[in-house]
Amino acid sequence: MRRMTARPANAHQARLLRLLRDGGPNSRAQLGDQVDLSRSKLAVEVDRLLETELVVADGLAASRGGRRSHNIRLNPHLRLLGVDIGATSVDVAVTNAELEILGHINQPMDVRDGPVAVFEQVLAMAAKLRASGLAEGFDGAGIGVPGPVRFPEGIPVAPPIMPGWDGFPVREALSQDLGCPVMVDNDVNLMAMGEQHAGVARTVPDFLCVKIGTGIGCGIVVGGEVYRGTTGSAGDIGHIQAVPDGRPCACGNRGCLEAHFSGAALARDALEAAEQELSAELASRLETNGTLSAADVAAAAAAGDATAIDLIREGGSRTGQVIAGLVSFFNPGLVVIGGGVTGLGHTLLAAIRTQVYRQSLPLATGNLPIVLGELGPTAGVIGAARLISDHLFSPA
Repeated sequence: MRRMTARPANAHQARLLRLLRDGGPNSRAQLGDQVDLSRSKLAVEVDRLLETELVVADGLAASRGGRRSHNIRLNPHLRLLGVDIGATSVDVAVTNAELEILGHINQPMDVRDGPVAVFEQVLAMAAKLRASGLAEGFDGAGIGVPGPVRFPEGIPVAPPIMPGWDGFPVREALSQDLGCPVMVDNDVNLMAMGEQHAGVARTVPDFLCVKIGTGIGCGIVVGGEVYRGTTGSAGDIGHIQAVPDGRPCACGNRGCLEAHFSGAALARDALEAAEQELSAELASRLETNGTLSAADVAAAAAAGDATAIDLIREGGSRTGQVIAGLVSFFNPGLVVIGGGVTGLGHTLLAAIRTQVYRQSLPLATGNLPIVLGELGPTAGVIGAARLISDHLFSPA
């Protein structure tokens, strides 16, 4: 299988490649309806793409009167690697150029083990997917990490929950190991891109995607594009102060949202409630498992435990308070809630909605859906594949 060497020669070719990625095989006539090109210019650009083997002919299209044209599709042999590194687990997937997942592996992992150990595991997982016959190699890879990333260089910068990662050249190191181009971004930006491509945000150009896991972050999509800010740190809402003079946070400040409600904060609060005998359900789970997690709080709440429900509602209210400020400032068309803590379900969602609808002006919230993400753990790997395909499908 050949690896991708060609890149689109101009913006017209890049636009055609992205249309085929997002919409699947299409006829020349249908592509012509979506781009501002004359028929002859379109024919020239499509023929040039066919010569590069980035696209291939795919049978005859349905007749629109006159001679039938051929369908065009992205080369079905192209393979992308999507990697979504979380604080406690990692997802690795192989997709085709249309971002359909062909194979997906999830494994537990501790990001605090450092980049060398984590990437040894990632490369082993990628090798396992290759060995299964899904790919002989990769045309590109997208990587998500749970911390701030200086985007142009693909380098994490002072990530609070990732000791040992500051300044590590993720993009350069993995590009050498994988033998293909690599792009790196914050994990919540990739979740937003995944939900935009194949999930609940498919038709919404301006939205917020809030990821609540071990930490809390927000992907900001404006006009269909992720907004990263000047240096790549846009959306770091976990470190907005939610409680004046509140708990100390890993970032060095006090009262951050992440310190009061995240997977780690919720587990700590559940442990305290169990030890103080405020919840028989949580105490029983602690005795059985020796520890407590956000999943235990979700299970206890589902069993009707009042303390667990109160913990979720309180955290949801604090998160909703911060999101309300974002909604008033940004006026999005949609708010998506994702991440591991969404296992808390509709109790969490109801608390967030209540706070946002109460605090933000009616003009901002009158038609504002606040919903759970559709894709779960695949959002990040689809977003990672989308990230690298955006790079590959840009003019060289």
